[in-house]
Amino acid sequence: MGKEKKTESYDNGSYNYKMFKCFNRKFKINEVQPTDDVRDAFCQFAIGGGGGGGDGDSSDGEGGVMGAEQLCSFLDDHQGDSGTTVPEAQRLIDEVIRRRHHVTRFTRHGLDLDDFFNFLFYDDLNPPITPHVHQDMAAPLSHYFIYTGHNSYLTGNQLSSDCSEVPVIKALQRGVRVIELDLWPNSTGTDINVLHGRTLTTPVPLIKCLKAIRDYAFSSSPYPVIITLEDHLTADLQAKVAEMATQIFGQMLFYPESESLAEFPSPASLLHRIMISTKPPKEYLESRNPIVKQQDNNNASPSSEEESPRAEEIQTLESILLYEDSCCENKSDSDHEEEEASEDQKPAYKRLITIHAGKPKGTVKEEMKVVVDKVRRLSLSEQELDRTCSSNSQDVVRFTQRNILRIYPKGTRFNSSNYKPLIGWTHGAQMIAFNMQGYGKSLWLMHGMFRANGGCGYVKKPNFLMKKGFHDEVFDPRKKLPVKETLKASQQKYTYFDDIHIHVKVYMGDGWRLDFSHTHFDSYSPPDFYTKVYIVGVPADNAKRKTRVIEDNWYPIWDEEFSFPLTVPELALLRIEVSEYDMSDKDDFGGQTCLPVSELRPGIRSVPLYDKKGEKMKSVKLLMRFIFE
Repeated sequence: MGKEKKTESYDNGSYNYKMFKCFNRKFKINEVQPTDDVRDAFCQFAIGGGGGGGDGDSSDGEGGVMGAEQLCSFLDDHQGDSGTTVPEAQRLIDEVIRRRHHVTRFTRHGLDLDDFFNFLFYDDLNPPITPHVHQDMAAPLSHYFIYTGHNSYLTGNQLSSDCSEVPVIKALQRGVRVIELDLWPNSTGTDINVLHGRTLTTPVPLIKCLKAIRDYAFSSSPYPVIITLEDHLTADLQAKVAEMATQIFGQMLFYPESESLAEFPSPASLLHRIMISTKPPKEYLESRNPIVKQQDNNNASPSSEEESPRAEEIQTLESILLYEDSCCENKSDSDHEEEEASEDQKPAYKRLITIHAGKPKGTVKEEMKVVVDKVRRLSLSEQELDRTCSSNSQDVVRFTQRNILRIYPKGTRFNSSNYKPLIGWTHGAQMIAFNMQGYGKSLWLMHGMFRANGGCGYVKKPNFLMKKGFHDEVFDPRKKLPVKETLKASQQKYTYFDDIHIHVKVYMGDGWRLDFSHTHFDSYSPPDFYTKVYIVGVPADNAKRKTRVIEDNWYPIWDEEFSFPLTVPELALLRIEVSEYDMSDKDDFGGQTCLPVSELRPGIRSVPLYDKKGEKMKSVKLLMRFIFE
């Protein structure tokens, strides 16, 4: 298949493709028609449709009309949307007629078959998942998966791309709730830049990033934004950061009255608030041991939190921390003057830290011991998570029940690629930090997870990750589970069954002709589309299915159904990708989406597709059906 520009034309209900500037190939345009399931549903509920909705004599449903009461019955009985009122149904009908017929037929207050078919295809009127926040938002922050960015200021790769406030804005507009900034002194040491240290990335002033966060923090979600800081600053510059933050954010900035939290606050209690998470100021430790300061100056790293300390440093740091703890418990007037001076230099900066952060300074198992009266954030690389989960998986789950665990990409991902997020989610890790510019299948999964709960950036963790047994036992992700638990989609409640499956039916697709040129996929004929359907979750649930290829058709009708058994539906994602078959080259991309299984609404639904960067396509969508049993 060639991608070079070819002459094409549209004439009298057909497409003309010119080959070798000599021959015309003519393909008839087949208009989209309702599938048998759509016709059957209309006949069942419409007045005059030949079904239970009325006593008309039209056996094929073509002459039937679906009024507000009948649409209510359809939404309740067929779609599982209980609670729809007759006035709400009438508003849906009026909106469909307005879009399709403008004002010419607005006097008619019912849907015919074509109107009904188009209603099912409108993804804003008939979406595949619940479009608003519906989960309990009053639990502590540690009870939620949180939409988290990594090096949020980078426009491209990790080594030489530009730093800018623009990626921060884009992330916030997409619903990301955790923004990471690396803080370094500028060349004169008088101001603060944001950049990936010890690389060729060009800096951006911190003040630009803070103002961007202030202006866009709640453009897509009212729930709190957390700024994670990688701090490489002197005490004077830390004080300047505190001054900037308080002046720019004002009342938006939240920080606790006490130095540490016994329990994290809830998202609901922090609406339109901004929090800071970082390690305590370095100088606070350095004032107690000048050796650490010298080692730090000699061994500066791109990211203080995201680099493993050398073995000889671990013992020193551990002794410092033990000394710090004893000082906190037994403060007296006999403290060293140097300590007091260090404390006085930066009370504002330290006070603004709501979520105290750190990385393992000894063994991860020791670091994950839960402290009764104190919560914190711990950061692990993706490799450290793999190692820890393979040997101490239940310790990770137990730690994340009260504390926050942040996972970040390994340092060799110079091209800003991402890793598989499911292992972190399965162990309760709240912050799976992703490169939002690292487009690919892993990022599609991240987008899919956080389409849940109205796209607010906070998704409640499954109950099994928060429960403790009589002997303090917790969920063990390494154990294979039976197929027994799922979301009863029609009732939005969790129940237990012996054998649970989700049935996914792919009816048809539409919209490519409107969003692409006629020769985009194939220079000499209409495209040959097929759809791949994946379940991505715990290893036992992972599966892949594929429809047949529909040749030479802009409106492919597959009408194929697939069944997937599920063991942990709460963590399962339904990933869908449409491709255009090519005999001689790599198949072309036709759109993708990813949806959380626990959020899927049963019935016939319109599923919009997205491009490779996760941007919603203007017109392309699939008509699908979801059944839980």
